[in-house]
Amino acid sequence: MSSLKRYTITAALPYTNGPIHIGHLAGVYVPADIYARFLRLTGNDVAYICGSDEHGAAIPMRAKKEGISPQDIIDKYHAIIKDSFKDFGISFDNYSRTSAEIHHKTASEFFTKMYNDGEFVEEVSEQLYDAEANQFLADRFVVGTCPKCGFEESYGDQCENCGTSHNATDLINPKSVITGNVPVLKQTKHWFLPLDKHEAFLREWILEGHKSDWKSNVLGQVKSWIDDGLRPRAVTRDLDWGIPVPVEGADGKVLYVWFDAPIGYISSTKEWAAREGKNWEDYWKDENTKLVHFIGKDNIVFHCIIFPSMLKAHGNYILPENVPANEFLNLEGKKLSTSKNWAVWLHEYLEDFPNQQDVLRYTLTANAPENKDNDFTWKDFQAKNNNELVAIFGNFINRVAVLTNKYYDGVVPIPNDFTELDEEVLEQLQQSPDIIAKSIERYRFREASQEFMNVARLGNKYLADEEPWKLIKTDEERVKTIMYVALQIATALSVLAEPFLPFTSKKLKGILKTDENLGWNDVAEKEVLLAEGHKIQEGKAELLFTKIEDKTIEAQLEKLEATKKANEAANKTVEPQKDTIEFDDFTKMDIRIGTVLEAEKVAKTKKLLKLTVDVGIDVRTIVSGIAESFKPEDIVGQQVTVLCNLAPRKIRGVESQGMILMTDALDGSLAFVEPQQKIQNGGQVC
Repeated sequence: MSSLKRYTITAALPYTNGPIHIGHLAGVYVPADIYARFLRLTGNDVAYICGSDEHGAAIPMRAKKEGISPQDIIDKYHAIIKDSFKDFGISFDNYSRTSAEIHHKTASEFFTKMYNDGEFVEEVSEQLYDAEANQFLADRFVVGTCPKCGFEESYGDQCENCGTSHNATDLINPKSVITGNVPVLKQTKHWFLPLDKHEAFLREWILEGHKSDWKSNVLGQVKSWIDDGLRPRAVTRDLDWGIPVPVEGADGKVLYVWFDAPIGYISSTKEWAAREGKNWEDYWKDENTKLVHFIGKDNIVFHCIIFPSMLKAHGNYILPENVPANEFLNLEGKKLSTSKNWAVWLHEYLEDFPNQQDVLRYTLTANAPENKDNDFTWKDFQAKNNNELVAIFGNFINRVAVLTNKYYDGVVPIPNDFTELDEEVLEQLQQSPDIIAKSIERYRFREASQEFMNVARLGNKYLADEEPWKLIKTDEERVKTIMYVALQIATALSVLAEPFLPFTSKKLKGILKTDENLGWNDVAEKEVLLAEGHKIQEGKAELLFTKIEDKTIEAQLEKLEATKKANEAANKTVEPQKDTIEFDDFTKMDIRIGTVLEAEKVAKTKKLLKLTVDVGIDVRTIVSGIAESFKPEDIVGQQVTVLCNLAPRKIRGVESQGMILMTDALDGSLAFVEPQQKIQNGGQVC
């Protein structure tokens, strides 16, 4: 396991234009939290740093859409995100925000030093400009066709389809998000970071120096960028939302959000260090500190090329020892999308599944997209809970607690001589922390979570093989030893669970009444984790996990289905206008208001209802294809709009005398065209 060391762990700053969803958790925050918690348990000095990213063009875009100010947007989502992380057990040592004064000061000073050292290139270049809006278009204010993959809705800085970063001027057929117009090119002055100057350093540092310890997906993307030839990258933007560029002649310009945002790690560390009485420079400028960035694959270029080039150019800063970027998590086979609401939002999950944070943590870890995109499904979530957390881990702990209370009034029994099996189990138990640690230290969190669960499997199998509930009738002394060994396993699990299942770990420690200071290395080194004579919690043991029923999962699937229908309706193209008719043609139609008196399904059909409708002039039968949207009993008494003088026709043997007028609702279902208030039957529509 790790020798004691200082660690600075950063998690990608979430953007405050929306809440956090499971894709963010699986890609960044859960693995980073596992790593930080593990390092603390092994006695290391850890600064786990994050904060809200509150600058860039997307913030004013969202503000305009919601009719509020950018400050209102960042305050709203900063609070939601921060609270969600806290409620979910993400153990940041500091969670800051880039709108904080300390960040503005840190970013400005960082830029100024690089500027004074001649690390930027000042250029007048042509940028996209919206003449009608009278402004230059920031990256997120322009969309067009990606020059690499052909995706037609790529943003000006990055394609969400293929993940490629580019300049807005690289887009094919660009258009302004503000007005929809085709932008023009207009000259403007900006400062550029000459990445080409750092190409040799990056190649040697990453592609040679880290070829054996960095993930292949990270190395592959970096190599692709470098092989393609690095070019100067603008670090300023024409925008009125952000940190003003701190040099003369830069009026109306701010620091580019991807220059400003990673400096947020440094300013957040400063904020934490000042509060805790520490020296922040130890965590960013001491060669004995290990810096690790946890990010998603869409941020690889910024954390492996741009930010390291900034740190190198600035001087005095350490470089990351690893950037274990994950791939993307999909939801029910489809790409997660904030704009389309195709997501499981963390704050909503915590409302729907109170006190079940660890179930989601475990599922996301077990299915982590470490080497390739992976899929989250609600059925798998249910299976992970019921078949593993409940049936293996929870079942073992419940047995141990129940039997200890039943046989010994909750007191750890004095063991007798250990059998060969007992010694083998205890030896495996002592080896488990090192096995799990090796997986964590190599950023293989899926593997680590399963190695942890193997300890619970070890305990379950041990009890199942020894069957103390049967043996108690014939050999009480042997049962004392079995339960003593089982209690050592349970205690070890209370410690080993903490990185993966922190809430469960705390609950289990409460059941066992263990020493809160028991550490990771104690499990490997101490022969006794829970001493004989120690008393655990009395009474009925609290269940660690409860079974999740099918109806709970169905409710989540129905929520997603509603989102799917809403998206389909939103994307549905409006039918073009039909051929022009004369007024006389319209007057030929007799459209009246009627009331449904009776309704029943047409036999052997899925879509047809047979309706009896009072249309004022008579009561008639109308066959309508609305059975998939309405139950017969629900529409009796419904006022409807009827085309009365439509020629009768037989439908499935029933003569239909008219047509009920319908339209599509926003969710894709059918809706009646009906009056806003009660109308006398027979009232004409004209």
